[in-house]
Amino acid sequence: MSGYRPSVEFRRKSEPLWAAIHKHPFVRGIGLGDLPRDRFEHYLRQDYVYLIEFGRVLAVASAKSDGLSEMGYLAKLLHATLEVEMALHRRTCADFGIGAEELGRVQPSLITTGYTSFLLRTCYEGRSAEILAALLPCEMGYFEIAERLAKKGLPADRHYKDWIVTYSSAEFREFAEWVAAKLDESAIDSPRRDLERMYRLYETSARFELLFFDMGWNRETWPAVPPV
Repeated sequence: MSGYRPSVEFRRKSEPLWAAIHKHPFVRGIGLGDLPRDRFEHYLRQDYVYLIEFGRVLAVASAKSDGLSEMGYLAKLLHATLEVEMALHRRTCADFGIGAEELGRVQPSLITTGYTSFLLRTCYEGRSAEILAALLPCEMGYFEIAERLAKKGLPADRHYKDWIVTYSSAEFREFAEWVAAKLDESAIDSPRRDLERMYRLYETSARFELLFFDMGWNRETWPAVPPV
């Protein structure tokens, strides 16, 4: 399928999901700088746990890479996750009085568990193109969200400003564009059946992205279980 770019087509097909993400009060609150801090703190705790597991996802993805170049780039992305993203979370949490020891005790919520388990399973079971399809909503999604917010003007609150500046940076643009380009390259000449599977993986990750922001907004952990 010469000229076909699944990264573009998948984004187009999932537009309702991305529209919901951009309109979500959590995302808008970051952009305006008026997101209630307790909701941001809950998100940061859960995203910190998510990033630990996402590091494992990238490590497995790197190990399953088709070549040294791809392996090296995914290792570079892993380094940015552990050293840049997690440093941002630790710094912001420290400002809120949440220390490293407390972060280490955070238990993953239902959504965090579901999302990271889905990504890990995809990495263990999937081929390179399928793994990239599942990774793209996180990589490109955060850059797209932050870039849109940055264009509207940065908020005065430095914690929300730091979030936007970090994820709209040239470094994160490069990571997002690499994943998209590598997916397009890996999917060349893929039969329709394989492309449909890649889209289902992409769509599932995009749904989890929306659910993750919703979890932060509602400060969700696990549904209450009635006593037996």
